Amino acid sequence: MRRTVLASALLLAARSARAADPDNALLARGLAMADATPDLRTLLIAHRGMRVAARTWRGASLERPTNIKSASKTIVATLVGIAAARGLFSLDDRIALILGRLIPQDADPRVGKITIRHLLGMRAGLQSTSGANYGRWVSSRDWLAFILSRPFTDEPGGQMIYSTGNSHILGVILARISGQTLRDLTQAWLGTPLGFSVPAWSRDPQGYYFGGNDMAIAPDALLAFGECCRNMGRRGDREIIPQGFLVEAWKPAVRSTFSGQLYGLGWWIGEAPGEPMVFAWGYGGQMIYLLPRLELTVVMTSDVDVPRVPGQVFTRHALLTQGILPAFRAT
Repeated sequence: MRRTVLASALLLAARSARAADPDNALLARGLAMADATPDLRTLLIAHRGMRVAARTWRGASLERPTNIKSASKTIVATLVGIAAARGLFSLDDRIALILGRLIPQDADPRVGKITIRHLLGMRAGLQSTSGANYGRWVSSRDWLAFILSRPFTDEPGGQMIYSTGNSHILGVILARISGQTLRDLTQAWLGTPLGFSVPAWSRDPQGYYFGGNDMAIAPDALLAFGECCRNMGRRGDREIIPQGFLVEAWKPAVRSTFSGQLYGLGWWIGEAPGEPMVFAWGYGGQMIYLLPRLELTVVMTSDVDVPRVPGQVFTRHALLTQGILPAFRAT
Protein backbone atom coordinates (compact mmCIF):
# COMPACT_ATOMS: atom_id res chain seq x y z
CA MET A 1 0.00 0.00 0.00
CA ARG A 2 2.86 2.36 0.83
CA ARG A 3 4.40 1.79 -2.59
CA THR A 4 1.09 2.47 -4.30
CA VAL A 5 0.51 5.68 -2.38
CA LEU A 6 3.96 6.76 -3.53
CA ALA A 7 3.01 5.78 -7.07
CA SER A 8 -0.12 7.92 -6.79
CA ALA A 9 1.98 10.89 -5.69
CA LEU A 10 4.27 10.37 -8.68
CA LEU A 11 1.21 10.17 -10.90
CA LEU A 12 -0.01 13.57 -9.84
CA ALA A 13 3.44 15.06 -10.36
CA ALA A 14 3.83 13.38 -13.73
CA ARG A 15 3.87 16.55 -15.79
CA SER A 16 7.27 17.44 -14.33
CA ALA A 17 8.86 14.47 -16.16
CA ARG A 18 9.62 14.18 -19.85
CA ALA A 19 9.22 11.02 -21.90
CA ALA A 20 11.91 9.97 -24.35
CA ASP A 21 11.22 9.09 -27.98
CA PRO A 22 10.04 5.49 -28.39
CA ASP A 23 12.45 2.78 -29.48
CA ASN A 24 10.93 1.69 -32.79
CA ALA A 25 12.49 -1.77 -32.76
CA LEU A 26 11.11 -2.49 -29.29
CA LEU A 27 7.75 -1.03 -30.27
CA ALA A 28 7.64 -3.41 -33.25
CA ARG A 29 8.25 -6.32 -30.86
CA GLY A 30 5.39 -5.09 -28.71
CA LEU A 31 3.06 -4.93 -31.68
CA ALA A 32 4.04 -8.48 -32.59
CA MET A 33 3.08 -9.51 -29.06
CA ALA A 34 -0.27 -7.77 -29.60
CA ASP A 35 -0.78 -9.85 -32.75
CA ALA A 36 -0.53 -12.97 -30.59
CA THR A 37 -2.76 -11.74 -27.73
CA PRO A 38 -6.03 -13.74 -27.65
CA ASP A 39 -9.29 -11.96 -28.51
CA LEU A 40 -7.68 -8.51 -28.91
CA ARG A 41 -9.61 -6.41 -31.43
CA THR A 42 -8.00 -2.95 -31.39
CA LEU A 43 -4.89 -1.30 -29.97
CA LEU A 44 -4.13 2.42 -29.89
CA ILE A 45 -1.02 4.03 -28.41
CA ALA A 46 -0.59 7.79 -27.99
CA HIS A 47 2.70 9.31 -26.84
CA ARG A 48 3.12 13.01 -26.06
CA GLY A 49 -0.29 13.57 -27.59
CA MET A 50 0.63 11.91 -30.91
CA ARG A 51 -0.70 8.56 -32.08
CA VAL A 52 2.27 6.23 -32.57
CA ALA A 53 0.46 2.93 -33.16
CA ALA A 54 -2.99 1.83 -34.30
CA ARG A 55 -3.89 -1.79 -34.97
CA THR A 56 -7.11 -3.70 -35.64
CA TRP A 57 -7.82 -7.41 -35.84
CA ARG A 58 -10.61 -9.60 -37.18
CA GLY A 59 -12.67 -6.90 -38.85
CA ALA A 60 -12.65 -4.43 -35.97
CA SER A 61 -12.72 -0.68 -36.57
CA LEU A 62 -11.21 2.25 -34.70
CA GLU A 63 -14.19 4.43 -35.61
CA ARG A 64 -17.06 2.03 -34.91
CA PRO A 65 -18.53 2.08 -31.39
CA THR A 66 -17.94 -1.08 -29.39
CA ASN A 67 -19.33 -2.31 -26.09
CA ILE A 68 -16.84 -1.19 -23.43
CA LYS A 69 -18.56 -3.20 -20.70
CA SER A 70 -17.50 -2.09 -17.20
CA ALA A 71 -15.09 0.53 -18.52
CA SER A 72 -18.32 2.53 -18.78
CA LYS A 73 -18.17 2.80 -14.98
CA THR A 74 -15.19 5.13 -15.40
CA ILE A 75 -17.18 7.24 -17.87
CA VAL A 76 -20.11 7.47 -15.44
CA ALA A 77 -17.76 8.37 -12.57
CA THR A 78 -16.28 11.13 -14.71
CA LEU A 79 -19.75 12.54 -15.41
CA VAL A 80 -20.38 12.53 -11.65
CA GLY A 81 -17.18 14.53 -11.15
CA ILE A 82 -18.28 17.05 -13.77
CA ALA A 83 -21.74 17.34 -12.20
CA ALA A 84 -20.24 17.95 -8.76
CA ALA A 85 -17.96 20.66 -10.15
CA ARG A 86 -21.02 22.32 -11.69
CA GLY A 87 -22.70 22.42 -8.29
CA LEU A 88 -25.43 19.87 -8.97
CA PHE A 89 -24.46 17.99 -5.82
CA SER A 90 -21.53 17.22 -3.53
CA LEU A 91 -19.73 13.88 -3.57
CA ASP A 92 -20.58 13.58 0.12
CA ASP A 93 -24.30 14.15 -0.37
CA ARG A 94 -26.51 11.27 0.72
CA ILE A 95 -28.27 9.65 -2.20
CA ALA A 96 -31.60 9.50 -0.35
CA LEU A 97 -31.85 13.29 -0.64
CA ILE A 98 -31.80 12.97 -4.42
CA LEU A 99 -33.66 9.71 -5.03
CA GLY A 100 -36.49 10.42 -2.58
CA ARG A 101 -39.49 8.19 -3.28
CA LEU A 102 -37.47 6.00 -5.65
CA ILE A 103 -36.01 4.33 -2.56
CA PRO A 104 -38.19 1.31 -1.66
CA GLN A 105 -40.19 1.71 1.54
CA ASP A 106 -38.85 -1.57 2.89
CA ALA A 107 -35.19 -0.68 2.24
CA ASP A 108 -32.75 -1.04 5.12
CA PRO A 109 -32.47 2.33 6.94
CA ARG A 110 -28.73 2.24 6.26
CA VAL A 111 -29.51 3.13 2.64
CA GLY A 112 -30.01 6.63 4.03
CA LYS A 113 -26.32 6.77 4.96
CA ILE A 114 -24.99 5.96 1.47
CA THR A 115 -23.27 8.89 -0.25
CA ILE A 116 -22.33 9.50 -3.84
CA ARG A 117 -18.69 9.02 -2.85
CA HIS A 118 -19.51 5.58 -1.44
CA LEU A 119 -21.02 4.56 -4.78
CA LEU A 120 -18.05 5.90 -6.74
CA GLY A 121 -15.64 3.89 -4.60
CA MET A 122 -17.73 0.68 -4.54
CA ARG A 123 -18.17 1.11 -0.79
CA ALA A 124 -21.97 1.33 -0.47
CA GLY A 125 -22.10 -1.79 1.70
CA LEU A 126 -24.96 -3.38 -0.25
CA GLN A 127 -24.73 -6.92 -1.56
CA SER A 128 -23.24 -6.94 -5.06
CA THR A 129 -25.39 -7.06 -8.17
CA SER A 130 -22.43 -8.30 -10.21
CA GLY A 131 -21.25 -11.87 -10.60
CA ALA A 132 -23.74 -14.47 -9.39
CA ASN A 133 -26.44 -11.85 -8.72
CA TYR A 134 -26.19 -10.08 -12.07
CA GLY A 135 -28.75 -12.18 -13.96
CA ARG A 136 -31.47 -11.82 -11.32
CA TRP A 137 -30.86 -8.08 -11.16
CA VAL A 138 -31.14 -7.33 -14.89
CA SER A 139 -34.17 -9.64 -15.12
CA SER A 140 -36.00 -7.72 -12.39
CA ARG A 141 -38.85 -5.31 -13.07
CA ASP A 142 -37.21 -2.38 -11.29
CA TRP A 143 -33.42 -2.35 -11.31
CA LEU A 144 -33.06 0.55 -8.88
CA ALA A 145 -35.45 -0.98 -6.35
CA PHE A 146 -33.67 -4.32 -6.65
CA ILE A 147 -30.27 -2.75 -5.93
CA LEU A 148 -31.48 -0.71 -2.97
CA SER A 149 -33.30 -3.70 -1.48
CA ARG A 150 -30.18 -5.89 -1.28
CA PRO A 151 -29.04 -6.85 2.21
CA PHE A 152 -26.02 -5.05 3.61
CA THR A 153 -22.83 -7.11 3.74
CA ASP A 154 -20.84 -4.22 5.22
CA GLU A 155 -21.53 -0.73 6.51
CA PRO A 156 -21.61 2.22 4.05
CA GLY A 157 -18.03 3.43 3.66
CA GLY A 158 -16.58 0.02 4.51
CA GLN A 159 -14.72 -2.45 2.30
CA MET A 160 -14.91 -2.58 -1.48
CA ILE A 161 -17.86 -4.60 -2.80
CA TYR A 162 -17.68 -4.45 -6.58
CA SER A 163 -21.20 -3.94 -7.89
CA THR A 164 -22.47 -2.73 -11.24
CA GLY A 165 -25.56 -1.56 -9.41
CA ASN A 166 -23.56 1.22 -7.73
CA SER A 167 -22.80 2.78 -11.11
CA HIS A 168 -26.40 2.35 -12.22
CA ILE A 169 -27.58 4.29 -9.17
CA LEU A 170 -25.16 7.05 -10.14
CA GLY A 171 -26.59 7.08 -13.65
CA VAL A 172 -30.11 7.47 -12.28
CA ILE A 173 -28.96 10.28 -9.97
CA LEU A 174 -27.32 12.11 -12.87
CA ALA A 175 -30.48 11.82 -14.96
CA ARG A 176 -32.81 12.95 -12.16
CA ILE A 177 -30.79 15.92 -11.01
CA SER A 178 -29.93 17.18 -14.50
CA GLY A 179 -33.23 16.49 -16.22
CA GLN A 180 -31.33 14.83 -19.09
CA THR A 181 -30.69 11.22 -20.01
CA LEU A 182 -27.35 9.67 -19.19
CA ARG A 183 -26.68 9.33 -22.91
CA ASP A 184 -27.36 13.04 -23.52
CA LEU A 185 -25.07 14.00 -20.63
CA THR A 186 -22.31 11.77 -21.97
CA GLN A 187 -22.64 13.41 -25.37
CA ALA A 188 -22.84 16.98 -24.06
CA TRP A 189 -20.14 16.81 -21.39
CA LEU A 190 -17.66 14.43 -23.04
CA GLY A 191 -18.57 13.49 -26.60
CA THR A 192 -19.11 16.94 -28.10
CA PRO A 193 -16.11 18.69 -26.49
CA LEU A 194 -13.84 15.73 -27.29
CA GLY A 195 -15.17 15.26 -30.83
CA PHE A 196 -17.02 11.94 -30.79
CA SER A 197 -20.60 10.66 -30.94
CA VAL A 198 -22.26 8.54 -28.28
CA PRO A 199 -24.95 6.18 -29.61
CA ALA A 200 -27.87 5.00 -27.50
CA TRP A 201 -27.39 1.81 -25.49
CA SER A 202 -29.57 -0.43 -23.32
CA ARG A 203 -31.97 0.92 -20.68
CA ASP A 204 -33.62 -0.47 -17.59
CA PRO A 205 -37.40 -1.11 -17.42
CA GLN A 206 -37.98 2.43 -16.12
CA GLY A 207 -36.13 3.93 -19.11
CA TYR A 208 -32.85 4.86 -17.39
CA TYR A 209 -29.74 4.13 -19.41
CA PHE A 210 -27.62 1.31 -18.04
CA GLY A 211 -25.16 3.10 -15.76
CA GLY A 212 -22.42 0.49 -15.43
CA ASN A 213 -22.37 -1.66 -18.55
CA ASP A 214 -23.06 -1.89 -22.29
CA MET A 215 -22.09 1.69 -23.22
CA ALA A 216 -20.75 1.72 -26.80
CA ILE A 217 -17.77 3.98 -27.49
CA ALA A 218 -15.38 3.83 -30.46
CA PRO A 219 -11.69 3.08 -29.74
CA ASP A 220 -10.77 6.47 -31.23
CA ALA A 221 -13.16 8.11 -28.76
CA LEU A 222 -11.70 6.13 -25.84
CA LEU A 223 -8.28 7.45 -26.80
CA ALA A 224 -9.60 11.03 -26.86
CA PHE A 225 -11.13 10.51 -23.42
CA GLY A 226 -7.96 8.90 -22.08
CA GLU A 227 -5.75 11.67 -23.42
CA CYS A 228 -7.98 14.30 -21.86
CA CYS A 229 -7.70 12.56 -18.49
CA ARG A 230 -3.93 12.13 -18.85
CA ASN A 231 -3.72 15.88 -19.41
CA MET A 232 -5.56 16.38 -16.10
CA GLY A 233 -8.91 17.00 -17.75
CA ARG A 234 -7.80 19.49 -20.38
CA ARG A 235 -8.04 19.51 -24.14
CA GLY A 236 -6.00 22.39 -25.43
CA ASP A 237 -6.79 25.42 -23.29
CA ARG A 238 -10.21 24.12 -22.19
CA GLU A 239 -10.96 22.14 -19.06
CA ILE A 240 -13.39 19.34 -19.91
CA ILE A 241 -13.02 17.25 -16.75
CA PRO A 242 -12.32 18.91 -13.38
CA GLN A 243 -8.70 18.39 -12.40
CA GLY A 244 -9.67 18.27 -8.74
CA PHE A 245 -11.92 15.29 -9.35
CA LEU A 246 -9.19 13.36 -11.17
CA VAL A 247 -6.81 14.02 -8.29
CA GLU A 248 -9.36 12.47 -5.90
CA ALA A 249 -10.31 9.65 -8.27
CA TRP A 250 -6.69 8.51 -8.63
CA LYS A 251 -6.01 8.19 -4.91
CA PRO A 252 -6.05 4.51 -3.88
CA ALA A 253 -8.79 3.95 -1.33
CA VAL A 254 -9.65 0.23 -1.31
CA ARG A 255 -8.40 -3.06 -2.71
CA SER A 256 -10.49 -5.63 -4.55
CA THR A 257 -10.63 -8.95 -2.72
CA PHE A 258 -11.05 -10.70 -6.08
CA SER A 259 -8.37 -9.17 -8.32
CA GLY A 260 -6.07 -7.64 -5.72
CA GLN A 261 -6.18 -4.36 -7.67
CA LEU A 262 -6.46 -1.00 -5.93
CA TYR A 263 -9.41 1.27 -6.63
CA GLY A 264 -10.09 4.98 -6.25
CA LEU A 265 -13.25 6.70 -7.54
CA GLY A 266 -14.20 4.94 -10.74
CA TRP A 267 -10.56 4.21 -11.65
CA TRP A 268 -8.31 1.23 -10.97
CA ILE A 269 -4.84 2.14 -9.73
CA GLY A 270 -1.64 0.21 -10.23
CA GLU A 271 2.03 0.23 -11.05
CA ALA A 272 3.75 -1.11 -14.16
CA PRO A 273 7.47 -1.92 -13.48
CA GLY A 274 8.25 1.30 -11.65
CA GLU A 275 5.68 3.37 -13.52
CA PRO A 276 2.51 4.59 -11.77
CA MET A 277 -0.65 4.14 -13.80
CA VAL A 278 -4.41 4.27 -13.60
CA PHE A 279 -6.78 2.36 -15.82
CA ALA A 280 -10.37 1.73 -16.82
CA TRP A 281 -11.25 -1.96 -17.11
CA GLY A 282 -14.15 -3.70 -18.80
CA TYR A 283 -15.02 -7.38 -19.11
CA GLY A 284 -13.13 -9.24 -21.81
CA GLY A 285 -10.31 -6.70 -21.98
CA GLN A 286 -11.74 -3.24 -22.66
CA MET A 287 -8.90 -1.10 -21.28
CA ILE A 288 -7.75 2.51 -21.05
CA TYR A 289 -4.28 2.79 -19.51
CA LEU A 290 -2.82 6.14 -18.47
CA LEU A 291 0.89 6.45 -17.64
CA PRO A 292 1.38 10.19 -17.21
CA ARG A 293 5.10 10.10 -16.34
CA LEU A 294 5.72 8.51 -19.74
CA GLU A 295 3.11 10.79 -21.40
CA LEU A 296 1.49 7.58 -22.60
CA THR A 297 -2.13 6.53 -23.20
CA VAL A 298 -2.94 3.00 -24.35
CA VAL A 299 -6.38 1.78 -25.41
CA MET A 300 -7.28 -1.87 -25.97
CA THR A 301 -10.64 -3.29 -26.97
CA SER A 302 -11.37 -7.00 -27.11
CA ASP A 303 -14.00 -9.52 -28.07
CA VAL A 304 -16.82 -9.26 -25.51
CA ASP A 305 -18.42 -12.59 -26.47
CA VAL A 306 -15.88 -14.79 -24.75
CA PRO A 307 -16.28 -16.93 -21.62
CA ARG A 308 -15.01 -15.42 -18.39
CA VAL A 309 -11.45 -16.55 -17.76
CA PRO A 310 -9.85 -16.04 -14.31
CA GLY A 311 -7.01 -13.54 -14.55
CA GLN A 312 -7.95 -12.55 -18.10
CA VAL A 313 -7.17 -8.89 -17.45
CA PHE A 314 -3.58 -9.82 -16.66
CA THR A 315 -3.02 -10.82 -20.29
CA ARG A 316 -3.69 -7.15 -21.12
CA HIS A 317 -1.41 -6.01 -18.31
CA ALA A 318 1.29 -8.32 -19.71
CA LEU A 319 0.92 -6.82 -23.18
CA LEU A 320 1.28 -3.36 -21.68
CA THR A 321 4.21 -4.08 -19.36
CA GLN A 322 6.15 -6.63 -21.40
CA GLY A 323 5.25 -5.59 -24.92
CA ILE A 324 4.59 -1.85 -25.01
CA LEU A 325 6.39 -0.17 -22.11
CA PRO A 326 9.93 -1.38 -23.00
CA ALA A 327 9.74 0.93 -26.04
CA PHE A 328 9.24 4.00 -23.84
CA ARG A 329 11.60 5.43 -21.27
CA ALA A 330 11.45 8.54 -19.09
CA THR A 331 14.37 10.97 -19.12
